[in-house]
Amino acid sequence: MQVTTDDTSAPPAVPPRHPRRRWRFAVVLAMVIALCGSGIGLYLNERNTREQTRELAIPSAPDWIELDVTAQDVDAAAQQLTLYVTPVPHGRFAAGPDSQTVGRPVEITVTGTPKVTLRAAEGEAAASQLVQVGMYDGTKTDYPFDRYRMEAGFTATSGGSAVPVGIVFTDTDPFFVLRPQATGASTGAVTLDAKITRSRSTFILSWFMIAAMWALALAVLGAAEVLYRKREGLVWPSLGWMAASLFALIGMRNAAPGAPPIGSLMDYVAFFWAEGIIAASLACTAWFGIRTEHRLRREKEADADGA
Repeated sequence: MQVTTDDTSAPPAVPPRHPRRRWRFAVVLAMVIALCGSGIGLYLNERNTREQTRELAIPSAPDWIELDVTAQDVDAAAQQLTLYVTPVPHGRFAAGPDSQTVGRPVEITVTGTPKVTLRAAEGEAAASQLVQVGMYDGTKTDYPFDRYRMEAGFTATSGGSAVPVGIVFTDTDPFFVLRPQATGASTGAVTLDAKITRSRSTFILSWFMIAAMWALALAVLGAAEVLYRKREGLVWPSLGWMAASLFALIGMRNAAPGAPPIGSLMDYVAFFWAEGIIAASLACTAWFGIRTEHRLRREKEADADGA
């Protein structure tokens, strides 16, 4: 008599993974790595090109005043650029070699909007002073494609005599990029001209918001069409999601970097249309749902009367 025994201790056989699933997983993983790598590359590129110190219109004379100009805040609504100007003396205008203390009184005039006069007294260390410069040639409602120009002149005098000046420019505003140029170092009066545009990160975020608004609006429209065709009646979770999307877009739009005014280009490209589509989808879904509920109630009452 032959006795057979079942080996229950052996592990169950693992079915092989489908090759198509492995291929899909590899594609998704490669896309995630590519996107993350692209994001890191864009960040490093913007990090290396922002907040750079540029020497503009440095005079050849040994005795001159260096103006360290830092652009700290761009106010597109007020059409103003906030600059911090730090005078650094060189040559006989310094109290000593490599000293930042002013050896002779210097008066610096900034011709912008409005005109500002900065004074550095003898024996006084270099200190930053705030200057407001007007911007022009730009419209804020063009957001995120709005761009501006600024122009300011810098002159310096000491004891009634003109002093050569040079500019060292630094940009620190995270929402804007300034591309400066300076001319006139040989004449003693330096003119600073800069183009001002939105930063790359602001462009990327604003375009993402535009795409997200359209995606949400089309998703709500598609869901409303499915509920209408199926004659589902009042599906409260769907109605709640549609209403939440309607108000969520308002919060998303108000979170746009730079606080663009209502009626900006982004509103006409995406926000107004997305809000209209979602509101219309919600209203139509509720209306057809109410009609379906009334029809189902009448059918039930008719069946009850017939029974």
